[in-house]
Amino acid sequence: MAKRIINNIKLGAFVAGGLLFLILLLYMIGKNRSLFGATYVLKARFEHVQGLVAGNNVRYAGIEVGTVKKISILNDTLIEVTLLVDKNMKNIIRRNAIVSIGTEGFVGNKVVNIIPSKQPGSLAVDGDLLVTKKAIDTDELLQTLSKTNQDVAVIAAELKITAQRLNNSSNGLWQLLNDASIPQQVKASVGNIRAAAVKANEMVSSLNIIITDVKNGKGSAGMILRDSAFANNLTDAVSKIKNAGTGADSLAAQITNIVNGIRNDINNGKGPAHAILRDSAMVQKLNSSLYNIQKGTDNFNQNMEALKHSIFLRGYFRKLEKQKMEGQNKK
Repeated sequence: MAKRIINNIKLGAFVAGGLLFLILLLYMIGKNRSLFGATYVLKARFEHVQGLVAGNNVRYAGIEVGTVKKISILNDTLIEVTLLVDKNMKNIIRRNAIVSIGTEGFVGNKVVNIIPSKQPGSLAVDGDLLVTKKAIDTDELLQTLSKTNQDVAVIAAELKITAQRLNNSSNGLWQLLNDASIPQQVKASVGNIRAAAVKANEMVSSLNIIITDVKNGKGSAGMILRDSAFANNLTDAVSKIKNAGTGADSLAAQITNIVNGIRNDINNGKGPAHAILRDSAMVQKLNSSLYNIQKGTDNFNQNMEALKHSIFLRGYFRKLEKQKMEGQNKK
């Protein structure tokens, strides 16, 4: 009886030990602690681990390669995460790889992601500290999404009010939108714009031709800009015009001096101009002379008329009148 009790106790102790070992084994397997595989240690430091705990998975390029061994607080702004990584990754993970904290799914467990760098670098060894990148905080993301949702709701409400106003009071706008002739008018406008663009291109082509001709010395503008002989002739012409202008200035100065001299003679009582314009006695003499000349001319005409009727010269004057009449008849 006593032996049976002892055997039952031993059996119970064995079963309890087995169950404890099985529970421990299942826990370790569940946490993926790599009990039976060789590992090496890598480290990373963050300002915020976002709920990361020991036992969370470590992934390299999306593949699970280890677990989080421990999390240590170095100071009030820095936290060190120790990673247990499969030893087979020693020939793959490099020191310039970037470590960040992510999430399994949208709200799942936290994971440590090791992102390979595109730049070459040396392989990471046991105990190396890798570069980290700040991960997106889920709480901040949710807050941003919440604010965005609020903004979208406000915009939707404003759009709803605008649509109601359009439906209630904007008959003109709906008539404009329902007008079937508008597309045709728009099409015609586009055609006009296209035609204007074609004309503009033709004008540009013509201008290019003109510019090319000018550059090649063709036409009047090209001759002016390119022909050196024409330029020399133009320079000579400008020089002659300048000389003529200088001569005209000199002549004008001389005429001015003459006029000034005449003005001085008139004002000072000197010269013939003063005598003619200012001396009354001279004016009377000139008038008397003109009267005598006119009187003498009249007397001369009377004498000539008397000679025409004289006996000695009458035949001569008649002969002249006859010749004059014959000449008129011949015409």
